[in-house]
Amino acid sequence: MVSIVDYGAGNLRSVINAVAKLGYQPKLVVKPQEVLEAGVLILPGVGAAAHTIESLKRLGLDDAIKRYIADGRPFLGVCIGLQVLFTSTEEGGGYDCLGIIPGRVKRIPADLKIPHMGWNQVKQKVEHMLFSGVPDGADFYFVHSYYVEPDDKTLIAGETEYGVNMCSVLIRDNLVATQFHPEKSGQDGLKIYDNFISMVQ
Repeated sequence: MVSIVDYGAGNLRSVINAVAKLGYQPKLVVKPQEVLEAGVLILPGVGAAAHTIESLKRLGLDDAIKRYIADGRPFLGVCIGLQVLFTSTEEGGGYDCLGIIPGRVKRIPADLKIPHMGWNQVKQKVEHMLFSGVPDGADFYFVHSYYVEPDDKTLIAGETEYGVNMCSVLIRDNLVATQFHPEKSGQDGLKIYDNFISMVQ
């Protein structure tokens, strides 16, 4: 069973389909207790970080996610699901996030085309089971206007160049998060999901 947090994000169906295609059983969770009971938890996302944080708080899911991660349990954040883990974001004039990962979410430099949309390479910075069977420099699908900058640079497992070298994969123990959308990234994206879920099966 793979639990997917449903807080009103628009791309849930593609994540559900990706998990099901791999032969796992996806389950949407909307209550704090369901989060705490999850064996594997995915927090997907599109859109604005502030709206995501507000939705999680309204549903009481913010504290449940913090507790779940603090317990060292397997968690995968995708796109906004990565950004909201940080201390704060520059989006919307500045906003506090969940504060799970020390660091900031910064706007992509204004002289670049924003959002950063389309396929781009991910350079693997560490050897990890998450990348098993995924070529270094493989292309993944991105849609975002902000990027994360963790205080602890050793958490950066993958980087992508778009004006700046951005953290595109973050790994801390059983917490994994990607700036790109694995569910929209073909076979290599599916492999990322499969590797993550297989790590904890």
